[in-house]
Amino acid sequence: MSARSGIRRAAILAASASLVLVAVPTGNAAPAKSDGPQLAKKLTKSVTLEGVNRHLIAFQRIADRTGGSRAAGTPGYDASVDYVAGKLRGAGFDVTTPEFTYPVQITDAAVAKVGTTTYENIPLEFSPQTPVGGVTGPLRVIPTSDATPGCEATDFAGQDFTGAIALVPRGSCTFDIKHRNAAAAGAVAVVISNNAEGSLSGVTLGAPGVVPTGGVTRADGAALAARAGEPVTVDLRYHQEDRVSRNVVAQTKTGRKNNVVVAGAHLDSVELGAGINDNGTGSAGLLETALQLGGSPKVNNAVRFAWWGAEELGLVGSEKYVQSLTFEQQLDIALYLNFDMIGSPNAGYFVYDGDDSDAVGAGAGPYGSGQIEQAFVDYLETEKGVRTEGTDFTGRSDYGEFILNGIPAGGLFTGAEGVKTAAQAAKWGGTAGVAYDPNYHGAGDNLGNVDRKALDRNSDALAWVTASYAISTEDVNGVPPRAKRAETRAAAARSMHVEEHHTHADVA
Repeated sequence: MSARSGIRRAAILAASASLVLVAVPTGNAAPAKSDGPQLAKKLTKSVTLEGVNRHLIAFQRIADRTGGSRAAGTPGYDASVDYVAGKLRGAGFDVTTPEFTYPVQITDAAVAKVGTTTYENIPLEFSPQTPVGGVTGPLRVIPTSDATPGCEATDFAGQDFTGAIALVPRGSCTFDIKHRNAAAAGAVAVVISNNAEGSLSGVTLGAPGVVPTGGVTRADGAALAARAGEPVTVDLRYHQEDRVSRNVVAQTKTGRKNNVVVAGAHLDSVELGAGINDNGTGSAGLLETALQLGGSPKVNNAVRFAWWGAEELGLVGSEKYVQSLTFEQQLDIALYLNFDMIGSPNAGYFVYDGDDSDAVGAGAGPYGSGQIEQAFVDYLETEKGVRTEGTDFTGRSDYGEFILNGIPAGGLFTGAEGVKTAAQAAKWGGTAGVAYDPNYHGAGDNLGNVDRKALDRNSDALAWVTASYAISTEDVNGVPPRAKRAETRAAAARSMHVEEHHTHADVA
């Protein structure tokens, strides 16, 4: 993605030039002017890698002392909520932990059986169920030699998949794409083999699927692949139960309440591990930014920080939150910034493609999304010297419900199971031909699974853009900063005074 001129960045610097990170009385009173440095510059300097990393250590220790996970419904998630909420209350924020219900998929059958050998085959979230006893067909295998196995319809050419069970390796594209390609080729069920150690649990198709789809370990996938062509029976059945979880929402006491900047990250992990990159990194960067900003900063627009629950179960926390707001409350939100995985170990530097300039996948976000994209691009490319690429609004993270309701959105992403190209490795470093996060949704997503240089850069970008919009959202929605509004009113008053003077002179 090409960088545009620095005019917008200069305007933000000028708009924020008289504001500092000093507490002021609560309410909407105009902040006093100060000779201190710009808010965005000061906040970015205050958000250090050491501060962000301390929160990652906290998340890891929470997981270690509560069974190894911070997934929704676990003691590790509840402890994560308490940690974040406690820190925010200590910094003077108005904090709530609103509850919501989410469906839990309780497995009744999770089987892939060949002859007398049975393999655990865990149903993916949103997978259709099989009849009792399952479905049976010949096993057809997509080879792992393909760089993007199962991601293109042509991967299923050359074999007869009609009535077959497709075995597809994980990686390079979504489970949803893989299983739809298999179904289009005639498969009656899909088995996804993991590309890392551990079971393939806590993963989702992201939307209601078209054929039953389960996941097996890498070792079991290899064993199944050796039996290609043999009849295999897939039995995937489950029922759902409703559970209760919490989001964490914290808002500054200062700034306009009807033009709020919302910044969010999901707090939950998958069941397999501590989720330190996914999404401890986004949660930690967001938390340190909030703590350094403080609960009563000198801002024009209130800032609302949010940590979403049950994202890994289908974006439930953020969806329920946005849906709980009235239309007027949604209108109070100027924009939404999303931070989901900002320290992947083989990191890419992706910015959500708000204006669809890449013409890939989904269209543009609501008006203002392109401007948000450029704010991140300007900072990373100008201040950090990092060339960025666009990433599509695929609907895989918490921006989804905001966009559906017309709220402009943007954010950062360092990559998940997608594979880094040679060109990207030349541009960003790292290893070509390897996933951006080889431990994505796996037990290995721990403190050793983070590129801290990428985390530092992205945390700075998070702080810079959040603080900039706390001063002015004019380029997104036309709402100018407080100082500019005051100047406009003063100019109008002067103009009226001059008019009255001339009128009186004419009469005289």
